[in-house]
Amino acid sequence: MLLGRISDGTNGDVADDHYHRYMEDIEIMHSLGLTAYRFSISWSRILPRGRFGGVNQAAIIFYNSIIDNLVLRGIEPFVTIFHHEYPQELEDRFGGWLSPLMQEEFVHLAETCFKYFADRVKYWITINEPNLFSEMGYERATYPPARCSPPFGNCATGNSDSEPLIVAHNMLLGHAKAAKLYRDQFKSKVDGLMSIAVCAFMYTPMTDNVYDKEAAKRALAFNVAWTLDPLVYGDYPQEMKNYHGSELPSFSSEEKELLKDSIDFIGINHYGVLYAKDCVHSSCLCNDSSCTQGSDRPIRGFVYTTGERNGVPIGERTGMSRFFVVPSGMEDIVDYIKERYNNKTMFVTENGYSSPSDEDDIYEHDVKRIQYHQSYLAYLAQAIRKGADVRGYFIWSLMDNFEWSSGYAIKFGLYHIDRLTLNRIPKLSANWYRDFLGNSSIVVDADSFIAITYENKDLSRVQSH
Repeated sequence: MLLGRISDGTNGDVADDHYHRYMEDIEIMHSLGLTAYRFSISWSRILPRGRFGGVNQAAIIFYNSIIDNLVLRGIEPFVTIFHHEYPQELEDRFGGWLSPLMQEEFVHLAETCFKYFADRVKYWITINEPNLFSEMGYERATYPPARCSPPFGNCATGNSDSEPLIVAHNMLLGHAKAAKLYRDQFKSKVDGLMSIAVCAFMYTPMTDNVYDKEAAKRALAFNVAWTLDPLVYGDYPQEMKNYHGSELPSFSSEEKELLKDSIDFIGINHYGVLYAKDCVHSSCLCNDSSCTQGSDRPIRGFVYTTGERNGVPIGERTGMSRFFVVPSGMEDIVDYIKERYNNKTMFVTENGYSSPSDEDDIYEHDVKRIQYHQSYLAYLAQAIRKGADVRGYFIWSLMDNFEWSSGYAIKFGLYHIDRLTLNRIPKLSANWYRDFLGNSSIVVDADSFIAITYENKDLSRVQSH
């Protein structure tokens, strides 16, 4: 992360020290009854210089040991290859994801992972949230490499109107090339599956007028379908083509074929619902803590999104300014993806509750986190009962960890981490989750909870991230 950009002044050098304590952490997972663990590969750890250097064998030993010990305990490894971090040398040499050269660098990383791990890993996620990474790194400058332009921010360099589109384009093609490589050379080892995880907010119209209703649909296209349409159908959504000019890159006929059906399932990272307001037929001003600048520009689809309407939040606030507790959004986003992509298999790859700062002192009694997961799982179960092909659910996260620009101030975990000793301390939610996986958990607040069938075949494999 960029020096001085972390809200609490910390860094991720040690974080939870999973590198040295992974055996303890795997035992925690096993004690909870988890059937899967999603973790991410560090590009800089495995290939510190990308294709310009060799493979770090210490990293291979580390990840092999994690995978072996997960499998030994009956825990399925879900491996994410790229999670927003890459060698600095690739940024310095050719500008990272702004260059098509990064596609080949990514394929080299993926191939390295496949060579060493594909004999035991069945589930692969090539890239985590390409839509969010493009936005946060190249539009809003919240993540490295922190490029932007007004009105999104004041950066030394960057173009917020075009660079996110270029970055996403290269990431999508990098994914497609890696998926083809896997299917051609490595899939036969364990008949594995390829996917990508998309940041998937649900959007609801700010008002009942037709323009805001269209804006909500447009927001979904400019965020969720931006990533998924090319990987299922081979091209960008028509909604984006209608509003973008030459700044939206195009795919060649060969690239479209490469992209089409390059995922076997869809990874959904869902944290909340936002209001959507049309900015084509009315003016849009960002005037609350949950909105973002630039809503009246093509890169945002001319849609203003916020978690507030007339000063009233759309749901209970959490520790993240744009994450509100709206459990019905889980059913709605799954329904949307089900309908748009012909009920392609789905996994909820992230869903979690971040405690507001004033809840930090009562982490042992995180009742709200339990209620959050109960209610979101209930709405997920309803989507499944209506036919959605959802195969699993990952909680974000197993432990409180380094949350990007928020540092350690934001807490999502089932386990608290003592920052001095790094001891793992179970919260009430950890005990609840263990009981839930054993089909014996109780409902904390029956009045706000919709009945859920724990024996449902698709939810019997609930997992933690």
